[in-house]
Amino acid sequence: MCLEVRKTCNCGSKTAQFHLRDNVMSQEVLLELYCPECSGGITLNPDTMLMDNGWIIEYDMDLARFLAVSKLMVDPDIVRPGYIFDTGYACWQEMYPGEQQDVLTDREKILALQKEDPSRYLQEISSWNIARIERLKAEGWRKAMAA
Repeated sequence: MCLEVRKTCNCGSKTAQFHLRDNVMSQEVLLELYCPECSGGITLNPDTMLMDNGWIIEYDMDLARFLAVSKLMVDPDIVRPGYIFDTGYACWQEMYPGEQQDVLTDREKILALQKEDPSRYLQEISSWNIARIERLKAEGWRKAMAA
C-alpha cells in the first residue's frame, strides 16, 4: 500500500501531491515545499533539499535516514534527498505537480477517438504520451528524466 500526501507550498499558492512508496517514509519527512514563485529567495541546501524545475522540497533528513535504515536496512550514507526522491520514497505523485489537471483536456480529445476509430486511438494515445514525456524531459522534470 502506498500513502498519498498533499502539501501546500510555503507561499500558499500551489499544492502538490506526494507519493510515499511502500509507506517507508512518513509525511513528516516532508518539511517544506517551495513552488517556483516562493523558491526564488531560498538558498538550496543539498544536504536537506532537492530542486526540481524551480520547485524545492525540503526533507527532514534525520527522520528519513532513521526510517530508511530501520525499514530498508540501507547504508545511512546513501540516504540523501536525491535518493529519497528518485527511489519514489517521497516524490511527486505525478511527473510534476499539477500534471493530472494539465493532461485532462488533451486526453479527452484523444479518448473521443476510442469509440470512433480504435486503431487510430491507440496510435494517438501512444504518440501523445511519447511526445509528452519527451517534452517533460526537455523541460528538465526529474521523474521524466528517469522514465
